[in-house]
Amino acid sequence: MTQDRIIILDLGSDENPRLAREIRALGVYSEIYPHDVTADFLKSLPNVRGIVLNGGVNRVVDGVAIDVSPAIRELGIPVRSADHDGCPAWPADDEARTAALRAFVFDECHAEANWNMENFIADRVEELRAQIGDKKVLLALSGGVDSSVVAALLIRAIGKQLTCVHVNHGLLRKGEPEQVVEVFRHQMNANLIYVDAVDRFLDKLAGVADPEKKRKI
Repeated sequence: MTQDRIIILDLGSDENPRLAREIRALGVYSEIYPHDVTADFLKSLPNVRGIVLNGGVNRVVDGVAIDVSPAIRELGIPVRSADHDGCPAWPADDEARTAALRAFVFDECHAEANWNMENFIADRVEELRAQIGDKKVLLALSGGVDSSVVAALLIRAIGKQLTCVHVNHGLLRKGEPEQVVEVFRHQMNANLIYVDAVDRFLDKLAGVADPEKKRKI
């Protein structure tokens, strides 16, 4: 099931992540995009019920206030402008803020509270299958949160069409390479190529004390 979504366009606000979390807490999916996305791109997204133009302290760049394309305001989708430096922003009081968000999301945008993590994962898996088809995918798996989540979604979506490569360069947290192998090869049955490159990396770093030189090496 494709969920309704509210799009947040970043016009210099430092509260975009908070706003997205608050909208999701209402049961409606929310995504953040830069202010210069096109109207055609937004039209290509499924089930967009509303758009928030979220301005703030960083809206003025080189003396000019950034703004969205005029075509975005003409999409026929409800638009709420919130500028923390002059247009009305969301109320500071928590209860009033929630009430204002609820009124925009449900009364103005008529979005349905059909977002939860289970539905979100199911939708992402369906999208990945449609995009990838019968192709193969190669994923660099660092063991961090981002690549691990991507790997987990791809394993669920395309299984053995995915090949993960994990390079142990000797600078990971203690036990992390072993954990990556245990989780993805043994528990999730992924195609995982493990590369032990510890000596190669550490030999090149031997005797180098300057952090910037280490980074470049």
